[in-house]
Amino acid sequence: MKQTKTFGWIVAASLFLASCGDSKKEGNAAINDKKAQLEKLKSDKTKNEEQIAKLQAELLKLDTTSVNPAKVKLVATVPVVLQKFAHYIELQGRVDAENISYISPRTGGGQVKAVLVKQGDYVKKGQLLLKLDDAILRQTVVASKQQLEGIKTQLGYAKNIYQRQKNLWDQGIGTEVQLISAKTNVTSLENQLDAAGEQVKTLQEQLNTANVYSDVSGVADVVNIRVGETFTGMSAAGPQIKIVNTSTLKAVSNLPENYLGTVTKGTTVVVELPDAHKIINTTVSFTGASIDLINRGFVVEAKLPSDPSLKPNLIALMKIRDYNAENAIAIPLNTLQNDEKGKFVMVASLENGKLVARKRPVVIGMLNNDILEIKTGLKPGEALITEGYAGLYEGQPLKTQL
Repeated sequence: MKQTKTFGWIVAASLFLASCGDSKKEGNAAINDKKAQLEKLKSDKTKNEEQIAKLQAELLKLDTTSVNPAKVKLVATVPVVLQKFAHYIELQGRVDAENISYISPRTGGGQVKAVLVKQGDYVKKGQLLLKLDDAILRQTVVASKQQLEGIKTQLGYAKNIYQRQKNLWDQGIGTEVQLISAKTNVTSLENQLDAAGEQVKTLQEQLNTANVYSDVSGVADVVNIRVGETFTGMSAAGPQIKIVNTSTLKAVSNLPENYLGTVTKGTTVVVELPDAHKIINTTVSFTGASIDLINRGFVVEAKLPSDPSLKPNLIALMKIRDYNAENAIAIPLNTLQNDEKGKFVMVASLENGKLVARKRPVVIGMLNNDILEIKTGLKPGEALITEGYAGLYEGQPLKTQL
């Protein structure tokens, strides 16, 4: 009897657990069904919204009389006009002086005995800057002059002998050999005198090289030499004396070789000197005749007016005009758009008393900063949309800002 009761409890518990398991499975299935239905509704909603938006856009294009006022787009426009347009090549260069002299000795140099200029001094062309040791040269010049005077004395004596011999010959006294010998002696001494005179001039010129002069007028920008040092013109630290003439200045830069045919002498240049706070309008005064093998460019120069505030090696921003059009159509670069068919802009067109958006395919030209040249596609008098152009479609109603 006890065993039968226990068995009954086991059967009842098994049936209860089985019923619980079936109930849990049914609950999970119901949840999954609900989730699937929800996802389907969301997907259908998205598709419906897309279809609605597409149909509304097509309807707005076809029937502008039924437009919802909320779809009218507020834009800003500017009139398309003919104007001057130029393209500039922008380069960084420097200011340089036409006349910069690195003073050097006329011979091998020598020991400095006196320095007659200080850094920053203004010197004139031909002004004495240095005196070098000339003791040996002076002694040589003195000896050469003494030799010259000795030859002069000998020549005077030889001429006297010749004249006496000739007088005797004219009287029929003496021999022709004696006369010719006296004449030859005079000629020989005259030649020696000429040679000695040239030697004195040469030695005197060598003596003058001990005096170092400035070959230009300007400012002594560098004076890196002292008494007792050897002056050779250059040292490990650079030039020993540098004279800069700032009366004639120029802006210098290197231009890439692909501009060789577009930039020539006389081309317009705008030179901006940021540190001097100056902008100078000038022209190209020189273009290099060869291409540099390293940077693949050529030298371009533009003369600058004399100005005490301008210094050599000052940074110069050179804007060289390589393209110019007197009657061009130019627009802000940001108004240009692209699609699968190419480049275009949007204009505001007045049609039947209403302002609507129209698409204009364009062919572009040169770009100068943020201004773009338009070759074809726009006409003077059209209203270019400059604000609110993003997302516009063909025929969309517009209103402009007041």
